[in-house]
Amino acid sequence: MENKKPENIVLSHKELYHGKIVDLYVDTIQHPSGREAIREVVVHPGGVTAVPVLEDRRIVLVRQYRYPLDKYILELPAGKLDSNQSPLETIGRELEEETGYRAEELSYEGSFYSSPGFCNEIIHLFIARSLTPVPQRLEEGEHITVEIASLEECLRMIACGEIADGKSILGILWYKAKIELK
Repeated sequence: MENKKPENIVLSHKELYHGKIVDLYVDTIQHPSGREAIREVVVHPGGVTAVPVLEDRRIVLVRQYRYPLDKYILELPAGKLDSNQSPLETIGRELEEETGYRAEELSYEGSFYSSPGFCNEIIHLFIARSLTPVPQRLEEGEHITVEIASLEECLRMIACGEIADGKSILGILWYKAKIELK
């Protein structure tokens, strides 16, 4: 069955906010039925995340303060795409900055949308292997500590809600599925 894109008509388009990380606009659309609807859209440049795996198969995580949540959360290292870097270059840089590890092997696993109901953010997922320690280089305003856990510990933390970040849950479960399929 082919999914045909709806033929909505954009009646108005208003940019409400243009920011450092996101833009917000509101469209008034008309459905093919003639009914009108409002669509709020957050435009984001996209991001990257990685599952950094040590030689003993433990996973490197970061505990990071997240201002919108006003608390520290445990997650995979990640970052926003910069216009002058590829996803591969961006995740390599972010790993070093956030975790203090350099990956000799970065394998691209796939991409996913974080919240397509209102946002166009796409996140590119990598698995990072052959890690060597380098100096951690946190940016101004980043409050990050590195934690290392086994896959089993990560799964337990997902099950109990200690790891509640969507990209981290997906990345860890992706890694688990990948090693089980080998």
